[in-house]
Amino acid sequence: MSKKILVTSALPYANGSIHLGHILEAVQTDIWVRFQKLKGNQCYFFCADDTHGTPIMIAAKKLSKSPEELIGEVQKEHYQDLTSFLVEYDNYYTTNSDENKFYSEQIYLRLKEKGHISSRNIEQSYCEHDKMFLPDRFIKGICPKCGAKDQYGDSCEVCGTSYSPKDLKDSYCSICGNTPVLKESKHLFFKLQDFESPLKEWLSTKDRLNEGAQKKLQEWFLSGLQEWDISRDGPYFGFAIPGEENKYFYVWLDAPIGYMASSKNFFKDEALFNEFWKDGKGEIVHFIGKDILYFHGLFWPAMLMGSDYQTPKQLNVHGFLTVNGEKMSKSRGTFINASTFVKYLDPEHFRFYMACRLGSGMEDVDISFEDFVSRVNSDLIGNLVNLVSRVSTSILDKLDRRLGPLSAEGKSLLQELLDKKTDIETAYEQRNYSKVMREITSLGDKVNKYVNDYAPWNLVKTDLEKAREVVTVSSNCAKVLFTYLAPVTPKISAEIQKLYQLKTLDFSNLESTLENITLAPYQMLTKRVEEKNIQVMIEETKDSFNQNKQTEAKVEVKEVTDTGYISIEDLSKVELRVGLIAEANHVEGADKLINVKVDLGEKGIKNVFAGIKAAYAPEDLLGKKVVVVANLKPRQMKFGLSEAMLLASGKDSTLSLFVPDRSANPGDLLK
Repeated sequence: MSKKILVTSALPYANGSIHLGHILEAVQTDIWVRFQKLKGNQCYFFCADDTHGTPIMIAAKKLSKSPEELIGEVQKEHYQDLTSFLVEYDNYYTTNSDENKFYSEQIYLRLKEKGHISSRNIEQSYCEHDKMFLPDRFIKGICPKCGAKDQYGDSCEVCGTSYSPKDLKDSYCSICGNTPVLKESKHLFFKLQDFESPLKEWLSTKDRLNEGAQKKLQEWFLSGLQEWDISRDGPYFGFAIPGEENKYFYVWLDAPIGYMASSKNFFKDEALFNEFWKDGKGEIVHFIGKDILYFHGLFWPAMLMGSDYQTPKQLNVHGFLTVNGEKMSKSRGTFINASTFVKYLDPEHFRFYMACRLGSGMEDVDISFEDFVSRVNSDLIGNLVNLVSRVSTSILDKLDRRLGPLSAEGKSLLQELLDKKTDIETAYEQRNYSKVMREITSLGDKVNKYVNDYAPWNLVKTDLEKAREVVTVSSNCAKVLFTYLAPVTPKISAEIQKLYQLKTLDFSNLESTLENITLAPYQMLTKRVEEKNIQVMIEETKDSFNQNKQTEAKVEVKEVTDTGYISIEDLSKVELRVGLIAEANHVEGADKLINVKVDLGEKGIKNVFAGIKAAYAPEDLLGKKVVVVANLKPRQMKFGLSEAMLLASGKDSTLSLFVPDRSANPGDLLK
């Protein structure tokens, strides 16, 4: 009897590009979903972009875009990158949706009605300049333990100490550089401790989590479950909390509700949605990284329990992705974006290699590019693909591309492969993909030995029918092996399906044989990995990091002629206007830059990164009229989009901005 399963992977945050760490989880989930579908189960795969929070709001402001514009662009990029690795979603949505707003409010109000919400005043860091309460990650300063500079407000990246932002020395707002003050504000809390008993029972259910994840979550009960702050003060990009003034749901409240929203957006039908989320007629399965286990293993099921929704049947938790045994590094070129990988390497090869490395536990998953080349070229291509390619081209052409009947010896070999079905299915079900790959490649070795022993490339010259027998056995074995492999290499398996003229290639027709049929023309299944492509990819990643690191606002002087003259036509293209500096801020991580907002009257407000910090402080610039090149082509920099240029003369501390006549108005055209 087939099962109904709703599967999700964690939501990528809409404030950065998709990298191989994201792809690890997406591929792990996709393999499991494809396996369930090949078995005949009714399985849905949902995901979305996580779109709320202060970082999104700040990033959009720096780019002079609305948060909605930014997250719309990022969602398209994320979806393109994820699906380029053959990840097949039933719906890829957004948390900034009507559905998510509805369920977030509903769940909150139900929890409040049942007495699971409390409120009290708390003291927080507040930036007087930016007029906002600062999340921990937007406060920087000196670590109170080791003295490391420029550490975040919650923990030190040098010594690993966790602390309160109040403990930081010489703290400053990472947006504007000003010193924050402490200010009280009312916050709302979810009383997680109300659910201690049901959570313990939920966690102890067999097969809910792997042993490592279960032990980690048990640690939180030792010190007692604490209330969880679910509110944030405005300005904040997110959903307003019903019945409260200037309060918004903390991003981690509505993010997991995005799973519900994505599924509701897909199903449309309330009854089908309720089968999973209310009636318990289907299973809910989450795939997550170990860094967000706390939210998914405690807060999320408690929220569902308290609002009368079904809790997940499984939490599948994986470790981090490392490269050559170390954390991914931008400076070493190993922090690789998905879009960079697919420029130089086959994403299906990454799926295969990840399957070889992934077990069912929380251990970190390491990529060794040397091992990557070896595994793909030897196990995938040299073993499995070669099993098909070397008998399906010229040899099969000499046999009119027609298979014969299976011999007794062939049936015996084929049965050895079929006997492994249960072991392979169990390993897939348990997400022990590395075991699946070991079983498949071991079976491939046996079939290759059979083919090598008979050498059909020689037989075809002397005994056509014996050669046909060997090719028939080899083809039937390949059909089984690539059915087993289909969740991992869907593109290659689809080509195998075409070659063998099959309507489907799944576990339902695993035991059907290919006999006395004509095969389609052979199409190349995949190419070997070229090591030079890996080196180019790593170098490009390094170069990108170094360029971003060195990016500062520089006046780019273009050579127009050998004589140094420009024509009157060239000069007439430059649009000089009067600008009023409405806002000026320090730029975190930049030695020379100041970020200014310049009011150009009817032309609107332009965002500018100007290299004038040696001569001007931000506070000196506010209200100042300056001369602006208003029609300069916008330039994307590390720190944001620069849309115009301030005219100045001099250098460093002697630099002086061009200023118009005092009677000039913002937006006036200078001629």
